[in-house]
Amino acid sequence: MKIIINGANGKMGHILTKMAGSENIAALVDVNPAEGMCKSLDDFTGSADCVVDFTNHKATPSVLSWCVKHNMPVLIASTGQTDEELAQVREASAKIPVFLSPNMSIGVALVADLAERVTRIFGDCDIEMIEAHHNQKLDVPSGTALMLAKRIQEAKEFLTFNIGRHENGKRPENEIGIHSLRYGTEVGTHEVIFSNGLETITIRHDAKDRALFAKGALSAVKWLVNQKPGLYGMREFLREA
Repeated sequence: MKIIINGANGKMGHILTKMAGSENIAALVDVNPAEGMCKSLDDFTGSADCVVDFTNHKATPSVLSWCVKHNMPVLIASTGQTDEELAQVREASAKIPVFLSPNMSIGVALVADLAERVTRIFGDCDIEMIEAHHNQKLDVPSGTALMLAKRIQEAKEFLTFNIGRHENGKRPENEIGIHSLRYGTEVGTHEVIFSNGLETITIRHDAKDRALFAKGALSAVKWLVNQKPGLYGMREFLREA
C-alpha cells in the first residue's frame, strides 16, 4: 500500500512518515516543503492508494477535489471544518471513500462508544466534559470534545451544549458542559463525567504521544482502501476491527 501524506512537514506529518516507512509512501506533500517534498498534490504524477491529510480544515476542499479527480480514497484528520466544508465532504463521499475523524485514536473511539452507552443506560444525570491541549492549539473546544458531545447527544437528542460556562447561577438541566484547558505541551486529555447525585462515572483518555494518532491513521487507511464510496469514521472502522 502506498500513501500520499499531505502536511508531511508538520509535527504529525513527520511522525506519520516515520511510522509508515519509506516503502509505503508514494509522496510527501506540504505547502512549506522540505527537500524531496511536493508543494501541492497537483505536483504528484505517480500512483498511490490513498491520501492522508493532517493539515488544516481550510485544505479540505482542495484535497477532496484532487482525490475525486483521481478517484482516490482520502483520510482527513484535520478538525474545525465549516458547514460548507462538511457539505463538500459528503458530496465527495458519494464518489470516493472518505474517512473523516477529528481524532485518529482508537482509544478515543472506544471512549465515544462508552460515553454513548453510559448516557443511554445511566438515566438522568449531569454530564460535564473537560478537555486539555497544548497552548498552541487553535480550535476551542477541541474537535474531539465536540465529537464526544455529539455521540452523547445521539443517545439523548434533547441535550444541549454549554461551551465554556461563565454565567452565575445554578447549572441548567439537560446540558453537556464543555470546558477547555490550554497549557504547555499537553498532547490531549478528554474526560467525561456523569453524575446523578448518588454515584459518578468518569471516563478519561490521556494521549501520551502523538504517535498514537499516526498509528490509528495507518490502521484506518488499510481498512479504507477496501471500502466502497461513502463517508466513514472511527465508529465504522471499529465495527469491523
